[in-house]
Amino acid sequence: MSVITAGHRAVRSLSLLLPLLAIAPLAAAGSDKPATDPMVQAAIEESIKPVGQVNVGSVPAPAPAAETAAVDGESVFKGTCSACHATGAAGAPKVGDKAAWAPRIKQGIDTLLKHATGGYKAMPPRGGNASLSDEAVKAAIKYMVSKSQ
Repeated sequence: MSVITAGHRAVRSLSLLLPLLAIAPLAAAGSDKPATDPMVQAAIEESIKPVGQVNVGSVPAPAPAAETAAVDGESVFKGTCSACHATGAAGAPKVGDKAAWAPRIKQGIDTLLKHATGGYKAMPPRGGNASLSDEAVKAAIKYMVSKSQ
């Protein structure tokens, strides 16, 4: 049997604690000191520099498109409406089909605009192009009506 005394326990505890006490100052030493090597300092500055800047107030806001140029109905038709109104997809009246357009034209431009901006049957609002202004939609309607009378 071995006899463990209080002195032995103290020595054993110190033998486990001494390596930790020796490592702790080494670990703490590098964390608070700035890099003294210029290359290391440059690399650190490069890695933390901002990727961009925000500059408010120095550039005037662009003028709204409606004020700068008239809306071209044909361009709106070709860019958005033609997907259905040139092919007849989902029951859309094809541009140039006078028989299909006649009852719609009879309803008036205001009703056509209401249907086009709010959506009607299979047609989504604004023909699926939410960025179109009311003026652009109206110009496209006028273009399609002019080609279908």
